[in-house]
Amino acid sequence: MASEEGQVIAVHSVDQWKEAFQKGVESKKLVIIDFTASWCGPCRIIGPVFAELAKKMPAVTFLKVDVDELKTVAEEYNVEAMPTFVFLKGGIVVDRFSGAAKDLLQQKVAQHAAA
Repeated sequence: MASEEGQVIAVHSVDQWKEAFQKGVESKKLVIIDFTASWCGPCRIIGPVFAELAKKMPAVTFLKVDVDELKTVAEEYNVEAMPTFVFLKGGIVVDRFSGAAKDLLQQKVAQHAAA
């Protein structure tokens, strides 16, 4: 799994998910998950914004999970709409929202990265 700082890490298997989740718990870093789908138009619009934030904030882990590839992970986080962004600290959900809201995404990333 590519875990390069400043990049969005695409998670394609349950094993990769477990590894990424565990790293987030151990590092106590903010982890932001973009639950997305290849067929989702708004996801394609917000994707580049998410990638840009990842470049600007290497201290935050940005993960992208395709709900069709990892249904169990999406279900675990009660994802019903795409995109859904889930913010984790130490493995605990601290915030979440659905929709391709660029300003809200930037605001919440800044808020939780500073906390």
